[in-house]
Amino acid sequence: MRTVWAAVALAALAVLAACGGSSPPATPSSSSHSHSPGPQPEVGLADGADVGQYHGDARHTGAYQGVATPTSLAVGWNRELDGAVYAQPLVVGGLAIVATENDTVYGLDAGTGAIRWQTHVGTPQQASALPCGNIRPTVGITGTPVYVASTGRIYFVAEEDGPKHELIAVDARTGAVALRQNVDLGAAGTKPDAMQQRSALTTANGRVYLTFGGRDGDCGTYRGQVIGVPLAGGTPVSYTVPTAREAGAWNAMGPAVDAAGDIFVSVGNGAAGEDPGHKDDPYDHSDAVLKLSPTLQLLDFFAPANWRTQNAGDVDLGSTGPTLLADGLLLAIGKSPTVYVTRQAALGGIGGQLSATGVCAGYGGTAQAGATVYLPCTDGVRAVTVSGTGTVSTRWHAAEAVNGSPALGGGAVWVLDKSSSTLHALAAATGKDLASVRLPAPVTRFATPALSGHAAYVGTEQGVTAVAISGPRRIGQT
Repeated sequence: MRTVWAAVALAALAVLAACGGSSPPATPSSSSHSHSPGPQPEVGLADGADVGQYHGDARHTGAYQGVATPTSLAVGWNRELDGAVYAQPLVVGGLAIVATENDTVYGLDAGTGAIRWQTHVGTPQQASALPCGNIRPTVGITGTPVYVASTGRIYFVAEEDGPKHELIAVDARTGAVALRQNVDLGAAGTKPDAMQQRSALTTANGRVYLTFGGRDGDCGTYRGQVIGVPLAGGTPVSYTVPTAREAGAWNAMGPAVDAAGDIFVSVGNGAAGEDPGHKDDPYDHSDAVLKLSPTLQLLDFFAPANWRTQNAGDVDLGSTGPTLLADGLLLAIGKSPTVYVTRQAALGGIGGQLSATGVCAGYGGTAQAGATVYLPCTDGVRAVTVSGTGTVSTRWHAAEAVNGSPALGGGAVWVLDKSSSTLHALAAATGKDLASVRLPAPVTRFATPALSGHAAYVGTEQGVTAVAISGPRRIGQT
């Protein structure tokens, strides 16, 4: 769904950009759901299209339309919330939808940051009670939610005290809870204390799809898992990687969906070739890009020829999701410095890629426009071009610290420098820094901006910041 507001309140934008400031934290009320009183004007930054899921669409292209071309950036508003925000914010119907690690979802006025509703869905899991992990002090909602226009609901997974994991849906206008369903399926080799839902959710085929991986440290009993739940709730479909352990589907990008409704997901290192008891095991569909049917039957896969060595060295493909290019090619990048290109229709099995090119290791989400893919390289974002035959060539390379998950809009590549909490807008063609702004709070490793009109919305370790973009609108262009 894409909703463009009729006008931009430029005066309000200027005031917000000048004032910026931080709002006090919001504390959930004793009830699970509350409204903030007062009018709900569509002002300030709320002049752009809706953003309903991670990087904007089911392929996670990260290419946003109608975004202003940046001439300068400023903090428009900053809202401290009740926990860290790992999930990408959404923009729906003039609201910025933000989920926290305290198991609270907020509907904030996209123009002012005022709280229009907030819903606290449960008691988050205390990190100190888990066998390992790097999200602290509580683990709540980590994966980016998805908005489904046909139901008018926001779907997300909340980790709650126990631990347990629930798929929850709330009304996008009011925050009222409309669905709760436990998604700990009890498959062999999985336990809730070791399983973590870190990846973005997506929707297709009348279902919401979510994935599970492990926690930082690879502790306990877990296996990579993909689950599809009907939009109204009910019996799920699922796929569990057939490895003795691990092979987590954990990257922030989550599963991608092609035009036929097939699901593509990257998974990490598994037991074969790594564990003492499994070093000589046959291939177990770890360290791979997997293609699954709408009902999550395995259709095809790609794995590097050296998958056994990569499993042993924890340098697998699981750190970044698959990039589905419009011409039918697929790009995969992981913890090793090799970028693989194959075909979506025939992934190639073990070692069956079209090309394997030494470029960089990547963590997070890619972005794409045509034949150009922007990679979240650990040593700085790179723009690479993929030819029709799969050849990869580098166009430009950003500064080492500018290594977040990129998004595209207004002719710019938007990417975070976590070390300084700075949002950069780089020229898409050259990588030249067009504008930048330092955010008022630290950002997480996998943070990525949601772009809409004259605003970029960024989740932080304290809440969410809206960045005001000064510059002309680029209607129908990225």
